[in-house]
Amino acid sequence: MDALVSMKKSVIDARDLPEVERATLRRISTYLRPYRRLAALVAVCIVGAAMLNSLPPLFVRHIVDHAIPERNLRLLYILCAGMVAGPLCAGLLAVAQKYFAAMIGERVMYDLRVELFEHLQKQSLGWFSSARPGEALSRVLNDVQGVGNVVSSTLVSIVQNVVVLATTTTLIVYLDWRLALVALGVLPAFILPTRRVGRRRKGLKREMQKRMAEMTGILMETLSVSGALLLKVFGTEKLEAERLRGKAGEVMDLSLQQTLVGRWFNMLMGLFETLGPAMVFGVGGWLIIHGELQLGTIVAFVTLLKRLYSPASDLANVHIDVVTSYAYFDRIFAVLDMEPAISDAPDALALAAPRGEVHFDHVTFSYGGDGTEAVLSDVDLHVPAGTCVALVGPSGAGKSTLAALVSRLYDPTRGTVSVDGHDLRALEVRSLRACIGVVSQDTYLFNATILENLRYARPEATLADVERAAQQAQIHDFIAGLPDGYETKVGDRGYRLSGGERQRLAIARAILKNPRILILDEATSALDSRNEALIQAAFEPLLEGRTSLVIAHRLSTIRQADMIVVMDHGKIVERGGHEALLASGGLYARLYREQFRAAPAVAELPA
Repeated sequence: MDALVSMKKSVIDARDLPEVERATLRRISTYLRPYRRLAALVAVCIVGAAMLNSLPPLFVRHIVDHAIPERNLRLLYILCAGMVAGPLCAGLLAVAQKYFAAMIGERVMYDLRVELFEHLQKQSLGWFSSARPGEALSRVLNDVQGVGNVVSSTLVSIVQNVVVLATTTTLIVYLDWRLALVALGVLPAFILPTRRVGRRRKGLKREMQKRMAEMTGILMETLSVSGALLLKVFGTEKLEAERLRGKAGEVMDLSLQQTLVGRWFNMLMGLFETLGPAMVFGVGGWLIIHGELQLGTIVAFVTLLKRLYSPASDLANVHIDVVTSYAYFDRIFAVLDMEPAISDAPDALALAAPRGEVHFDHVTFSYGGDGTEAVLSDVDLHVPAGTCVALVGPSGAGKSTLAALVSRLYDPTRGTVSVDGHDLRALEVRSLRACIGVVSQDTYLFNATILENLRYARPEATLADVERAAQQAQIHDFIAGLPDGYETKVGDRGYRLSGGERQRLAIARAILKNPRILILDEATSALDSRNEALIQAAFEPLLEGRTSLVIAHRLSTIRQADMIVVMDHGKIVERGGHEALLASGGLYARLYREQFRAAPAVAELPA
């Protein structure tokens, strides 16, 4: 589905183009300015190639009017050689021009992709959770690719057509101004149908891109691991094949329409391309018969006509091309202008030698940021350094949100969250997150080796460091037993491993990071008893000496926590030890009794 949305977003609709603003044009120029020398080389190549390609018709004129009538073989051979040398040198310049233009386009794309990626990484988790699927990917890939095509193709093509049109117009006026008037008079016959057909072709192209995006979405959904599994479980292979067949049929019909429009357009252009030379021969022949013109001039003139009509036809829709190109830059700048919700203050402090004391001071939080529909309401909680606090309560009580505030994935709407007495908003985000480790229920692994996934926590870690962390996480023996050991590829999102194996890898990764503050977010809720016992054993070295926030669904696993905090509807409703909370007969006692009746406890959180 990501590909579906991203491809849709790469289409610029000519009916919804932005207004061109000088400020944006100046900003675009800042990305081109570093490559102005390359741009100058492109311009020199374009002008040089245009002039060299204009020489053969002049040579033809001299051959017909002078070399042959005067029987001058030396002049004839020189002119014939010039007819070959001119286009050959022009071709070499065209190769250089394409290379330099492509280099500018690639470098601009490189600059924009890196800048966009770095800027998007500064956005808060809230932006990613509210953005449409594939939106960030579309900006970095498709919109930037559109900009690259603009720089290396569209702009160069426009300049090239303008130069060719200008040089050709100058030449035909030089050859004979009367024939030039005839030739230029035919131009509207090219431009008007070109504009109409161009709009029709652009409309079909937009529709074609839309249908292709939808078909790609179907393929991405059904050919992914999760999609293929769903199809097999529900036996809907034929249904999805029918859905694809229908969409592929729409793509085929639109493609045929595009082809037909192109054929009719080419036939029409061919008609006008013969009309121009016919009129030139008619008028020029009359002038020759009356002794006012030489034959070589007409021959050279007709040879130049192709170089007059083709650029004029290409420039017919130049306005739409330019504004469409501008729109790609406009959309990218809209992303670059977004202010990150989470950023370092100008005087932010680095968190040095953290102890791990965490304090929530009357914290209220809502995802809208206005305090309405609060997820957390007036939460006041002190977690001393080195203690283990368990957060329990019904689903939606605000436990994960409370933990997310510690990593500053969000900022509280009201109140403060502090570490070691420092308001998190006064600390450098990087230094804060460097001292925090998170193990969640949904473990994310990259499609890389086990070693690469573990070293993600600490890239400079030695193999011995990695193995030591894996041993503490109760996963080393499993890894060592694999044919490729630590070089084993885990597959997309770790699909080649079981849930328990992925979870233990996440624990090993956290141990390798050696954080001062540890957050365990439902880390064992979806595991079987055996894997849960292994992971509980892995928690022992992980929790030792660290400040820990443990979000638990199975209450039997957190009996030995230093403090249990019970949450409901975004508020702390109880806090205390396991026995005291049971004796109070409140929400914790009720939840514990319900779970105890459903299933016996399998393990306890280490003391």
